[in-house]
Amino acid sequence: MKVSFKIVILLIIVLFSKCDKEKKEKENIIENKKKIKLKKEKEKEILKPWDSLNSKNTEAFLLEYGKQNPETKVIIKTKFGNIKLRLYNDVPVHRANFIFLTKIKYFNTTVIYRVAKNFVIQGGNSDNMYTQKQRRKYGNYLMQPEFRKHRKHKFGALAAARQWEKNPNKLSSPFEFYMVHQRNGAHHLDNEHTVFGEVISGFDTMDKISKVRVGVDEWPIDDIRMTIEILD
Repeated sequence: MKVSFKIVILLIIVLFSKCDKEKKEKENIIENKKKIKLKKEKEKEILKPWDSLNSKNTEAFLLEYGKQNPETKVIIKTKFGNIKLRLYNDVPVHRANFIFLTKIKYFNTTVIYRVAKNFVIQGGNSDNMYTQKQRRKYGNYLMQPEFRKHRKHKFGALAAARQWEKNPNKLSSPFEFYMVHQRNGAHHLDNEHTVFGEVISGFDTMDKISKVRVGVDEWPIDDIRMTIEILD
């Protein structure tokens, strides 16, 4: 009887050990599945262009994005009318950046926030919280200048805004742009700001915008909202 009892005890121990082992194996399988699922979700997030652009991979990202998105014509729509723009291919980073921001609809929450009479019309910013959130999301990345000798600040030139103070390398803001409204051009800005496109139609719209009332900071008294869309 004593021998039989010992055998029963051993069988119970073996059975419990087996059950415990199977339980741990199941837990490991479930945990591995969770890890695989989480990894796949992270990979999907990385593949999203609006999540992968940042201040450390700016040029590499935009050059690759530009290859996959070759569009060169866009349209700015405002209550005063439309302005059509042509973007230059020989400034690939700036062109791709403008197309990228247009496609994710960043500009559609911004306004024309500066109207400098007989000089420039500037847009790409606003007091909208969503706009500021978008800018923070990408780390307010900057772009290296792409100066070209034949790209001048002529009437209708499209150029990237930038900070002048503490910016010796003349890095461009990716979010803000301006169009030259001075008939004789603004050539003192040549090789100071990157010219990456030009107005091809809508000069009458620019004339109308130039007549709006502005504050001391040249910000229009009444917001000039805009949307920007791809044309080709």
